[in-house]
This record gives sequence, structure tokens and C-alpha cells, in this order.
Amino acid sequence: MNNRLSESTTEMLTCIACLDPKDSFSQFDIGKILYLAKLYPEDFSLTDRIALENHLPTYIQNVRNEFSMIQDLESLAKKMVETGKHRVFILVYRLIELTLVLPVMTASVERVFSAMKIIKTDLRNKIGDKWMNNSLIVYIENEIFTTIENEQILQHF
Repeated sequence: MNNRLSESTTEMLTCIACLDPKDSFSQFDIGKILYLAKLYPEDFSLTDRIALENHLPTYIQNVRNEFSMIQDLESLAKKMVETGKHRVFILVYRLIELTLVLPVMTASVERVFSAMKIIKTDLRNKIGDKWMNNSLIVYIENEIFTTIENEQILQHF
């Protein structure tokens, strides 16, 4: 894994694994979970991280018994909502949500960079930012733009 991913990415994945409910939360590590929260400074203030540190021992005692049969993060998040624990352990739940949307966000960024390689060719090397953004939006959201008639666009401009 170290050959394919950077050190920071590997470290982040190790921290995410600490939230995994598999084998009765066998990977649970408060220090790594706090480090993961530190990677999201806009979502976890210093006060939030201190509160999270205080809540984590209670959280693990509570969920280790009750959610012992759960095997993945998605099911854990659903079960927390079903039982209302997402309100009790709001900071832990926020961290679980962030880890669940991470692959989607990463894929979206990758998609934009792939589109940028197609849009910005050697012939269009000096394309301006505004034109580049507009071209990328049209290229990426082409399903939406195919529903718009050319006549409507011509009338608008």
C-alpha cells in the first residue's frame, strides 16, 4: 500500500480504520481518532476536539456492547441514527459522516482533473480561468446541457 499512496494518505486511512466497528471495534484508538479530527480544522475546533477526547471512552463502552454485530461504517452510521446515538455522540457521528463522504469527494476532484486534461490541450494552452471554468462545467455536467435546446441558448445570448 505504501507504494501506491502517500504517507499522509496511508496515515489517514489508518485513522479511519480506528472507527471501523468490525470485530467489536478492535482497531479503536483514541489518539488516532483525535488526529483524524485534527485533519478537519473547519469541522472540529479545538474545543470540539477536547470534547471529542472526553466523549470517546464513553462512546466505545456504549457501542462496543450494543453494536457488536455491525461490520462496516455505513451500517454503524445507520444504527446510530436508528437508536438516536447520533445525537448523544454528535462529534463522533460527524467524524463518521466525514469519513463516509471522503471517497465521493475524492472521486469528484479526480473527475474534474480528468476533464481538465481533456479541455486544456496544447492548442488551448492559454485559456483564461473564466473560460476554463465554463468549459469544465459544460463538459462535466453534459447530461444537464443535452436537455437544453440550442435555440434556447441562442435566444438567451
